Amino acid sequence: MDNFLKKGERIEDLGLKELKIIQNPDFFCFGMDAVLLSWFVARRTRGALHMIDLGTGTGIIPLLLYGKTTAASITGLEIQAPLVEMARRSMALNGLSAQIKIIEGDIKDPGSEILPNYYDVVVSNPPYMRAKAGLKNNCETKTVSRHEVLCNIEDILIFSKRMLKDRGRLFLVHRPERLGDIISLMRTYRIEVKHLQFVYPSIKKEANLVLIEARKSGNPGLKTDAPLIVYNEEGQYTREIYDIYGMTPPE
Repeated sequence: MDNFLKKGERIEDLGLKELKIIQNPDFFCFGMDAVLLSWFVARRTRGALHMIDLGTGTGIIPLLLYGKTTAASITGLEIQAPLVEMARRSMALNGLSAQIKIIEGDIKDPGSEILPNYYDVVVSNPPYMRAKAGLKNNCETKTVSRHEVLCNIEDILIFSKRMLKDRGRLFLVHRPERLGDIISLMRTYRIEVKHLQFVYPSIKKEANLVLIEARKSGNPGLKTDAPLIVYNEEGQYTREIYDIYGMTPPE
């Protein structure tokens, strides 16, 4: 197993069907938003679907989707070569190189391997911050992962309009303060928001994430799911979060 690792890397057990992922703290390690997004997708999809994850990073969402769904195919698209190489090693580590395809490419020009009108599901945990907002990290990889430097919401919607089948679905996790812009842009590209679920750090705090399901050429009609609370009043994960992680709550 050590043959899969380079300097500074570690192997993390995902606690799901013995799946593992290679992580490097010098790059952008996955967080709860990726776990919640994959859970949200798995709850709302069924059957042998063709799925693609945009900006897949080290491949966490494809791995979680493999463990949680019955997808016919899963593809991860990533523009940063070091992350593509690391993600491919994670797939090899799990024996999933044939089942999960990691492609190096730009969502604005993804290349011939990505087929128009082919995908049932597009998934993305995109950069949350506008290109000029906030303090950028000195590490270029982290900056690209957090700021809209190489792609923004409109790029994801243009990709989805072209690559999704008619009535195919787009799943996103984002910040609530960007929701108005996201919904407005979606309608521009004939993608309709169908479900929202807000995530709150605790019951006394404002939501800091929103999970979004939208449908290409969908009819108007929006539903909101019950709020998801991360921590209880004792500062421990709520039962819902333990269930999402597949963990048993402490006595």
